[in-house]
Amino acid sequence: MEIVTIKSITAYHRFRGLPKPEHPLISLVDYALLQFPDDAKAVNMVMDFYSIALKRDIGAKLHYGQQIYDFDEGLMSFVAPGQVLRIERDQGSPTGGSGFLLQIHPDFLWGSALAQQIKNYSFFDYSIHEALFLSSKEETSILHIFESIKQEYHDNIDGFSQGLIVSQIELLLKYCERFYNRQFITRKISSHQMLVKVENFLNNHFSAEKHQEAGLLSVKTVADAMNVSSDYLSSLLKQLTGKNVQEHIHHKLIEKAKAKLSVTSLSVSEIAYALGFEHPQSFSKFFKMKTNFSPLEFRKSFN
Repeated sequence: MEIVTIKSITAYHRFRGLPKPEHPLISLVDYALLQFPDDAKAVNMVMDFYSIALKRDIGAKLHYGQQIYDFDEGLMSFVAPGQVLRIERDQGSPTGGSGFLLQIHPDFLWGSALAQQIKNYSFFDYSIHEALFLSSKEETSILHIFESIKQEYHDNIDGFSQGLIVSQIELLLKYCERFYNRQFITRKISSHQMLVKVENFLNNHFSAEKHQEAGLLSVKTVADAMNVSSDYLSSLLKQLTGKNVQEHIHHKLIEKAKAKLSVTSLSVSEIAYALGFEHPQSFSKFFKMKTNFSPLEFRKSFN
């Protein structure tokens, strides 16, 4: 399965035939403007940003992880960075549809409480693979929020724009959490067990600061926790997400490092040791390689 990795929102716009976004870290577009290549029956994508969509009549089926994302009744879908989304066109169906597509790079949220809180919304997990169904009243509420984001997004960006947009995104997610909780009272949540187990293990490991005492997390440690071999787990994750176990560990390390650099006053050395690195220089080199910024350059962008 060939997977297209899309690292920036600008690259996604180019891939789907859209004009250049008005901001490199966030985009809100009319779903009817999205183009699907005539000769492409399916597209497998891994994006490095969050994607929230409200859409009707999309003329395609979505596969999330290894499962079909149920759109028979639902209107909204949620995809987190690093997760595989497969889009298959329905033969004979028109493409485009209607609605909004909101894309948010994690760096747009740094410095805000939502940077960490967004990971707590379960509808971004592989464990949920059905779209969110909305009543007419609920859809109206969601559309009002999208319109507020659209107005701010298209206005001249100033020092207040990011905070105002982040507040609207937070409101949108809270409403969606309420509506999903209502939906799952009577609907079963299905999960891809291995993906969910790995994701939960990594989240718990880094949240508990266990890496500070044990050093850098190894692929073998993750595989042992899953009761499978390292090669098997890496092959499985590579097939499902386009990234092996080591790449998943590195993604979590960078997330944790960005959080500490943006919301704490810890020194680079203290952060390096807290993350399990033996030498601060190794951490700085790793961070630079993954983000194109030194730790101090990244922190300076928030001051």
